[in-house]
Amino acid sequence: MASDLRDGETTQVKGSGSSIYTLKNSGGVYSCTCPAWMHQGIAIERRTCKHLRAFRGDEAEEARLGSAPLSGKPTRAAAKKSSGEDVAPPVLLAHPWENDVDLTGWWISEKLDGVRAWWDGRRFLSRLGNQFFAPTWFTEGLPNHPLDGELWGGRKLFQRTVGIVKRQDESPLWKELSYVVFDAPAHGGVFEERTAFLEQSVAGRKVAWLQACAHLRCEGVDHLRRELARVEALGGEGLMARQPGSRYEAGRSSTLLKVKSFHDDEARVIDHLPGAGRHKGRLGALLVELADGTQFSVGTGFSDREREAPPKVGAVITFRYQELSNAGVPRFPSFVGERIDKVMAPSSPSPKARRVKAVTAPSTPPPASVPRSGKGRRFELVAGTSSKFWEISVDGAAFTTTYGRIGSKGQTTLKSFGSAAQAQAEAEKLIAEKTKKGYRETAG
Repeated sequence: MASDLRDGETTQVKGSGSSIYTLKNSGGVYSCTCPAWMHQGIAIERRTCKHLRAFRGDEAEEARLGSAPLSGKPTRAAAKKSSGEDVAPPVLLAHPWENDVDLTGWWISEKLDGVRAWWDGRRFLSRLGNQFFAPTWFTEGLPNHPLDGELWGGRKLFQRTVGIVKRQDESPLWKELSYVVFDAPAHGGVFEERTAFLEQSVAGRKVAWLQACAHLRCEGVDHLRRELARVEALGGEGLMARQPGSRYEAGRSSTLLKVKSFHDDEARVIDHLPGAGRHKGRLGALLVELADGTQFSVGTGFSDREREAPPKVGAVITFRYQELSNAGVPRFPSFVGERIDKVMAPSSPSPKARRVKAVTAPSTPPPASVPRSGKGRRFELVAGTSSKFWEISVDGAAFTTTYGRIGSKGQTTLKSFGSAAQAQAEAEKLIAEKTKKGYRETAG
């Protein structure tokens, strides 16, 4: 049965795995601390997520969003509209699938690693409302009603596709691209009706570079994983799953899920770290920052050409990773490409602690100023299937933590504070948390 929150009230809900998120009602504006809610590029009173929908119910959320009050300050989209600039289109965005929804009967398709493009009937727009300057011959055969799709150059060609799309000279290189359409936002029908409309519309136009995205029914989790393995073996990124009978809606929706073996996210480039060995004289890694201020390095996934001309400081990149550490740092991050349809403002560091280079351990040794693991205090947790270690070394106003499975080198994070006393206090706090979880200190 659905619940609700009184004004000013909060509650905690369980996400995937061990994640716990906080829901809050502030004067009728509901929020959630999950990444999906926080990373939406729309006004906060218009945001929702699957945790809010599960707690309050879809009907209550739809009623709230349909009558959400406008803030006194004009939104970015409203300001652009009043000035005559392009307005960000109301695109439907996906949540990640976290093994918490039975996808049997859902419609699945390949997740295309291209550039999201909204066709408004006369031009292509990015998610931010910026125009893509496609040649006239590319657009003249397209319908005069809105389409939602992907400008796609093929598997493993994301950066090549971005390079073509961001040009403003109507380049003949557009011959390498297709426009793969997966929705008709203005149709008004349920998903099955929209896809039937798209297939009929695309077939009737006979434009070689215009395609309707193919969907098939998911027969269960085994079928889903077989299809995911097939797509990934071909070099594809993953799958998209759409709920039967769902309607098109702006913003992130639980009716659209992305299914991948690896996670991905966006981060803002804040520095270029120099390379060593064969990469000496060019990029070694990008120091990047998530929206919440977490900093780490991305040192793999680059071509030689990208190391020589890396994304500029301030650019937004997409990276792929296996999982998040207990400290919220992505493990084994790998560069995918630079985004041209995303912006990310610098974070506001906490006044208590200044985050600096919370870097996952690279293949090269850490700087001499960073205490190596084994010179501080070591704790281990061996219980059931768990066999983990955690080490901490305090060095002045900073401390280093190293963690991982016993027998491995683990991963290293460096945090710096305003004073040595503050660093020591924070270290003792972490030690207390670890021992409470069952970790026991060892001799070395």
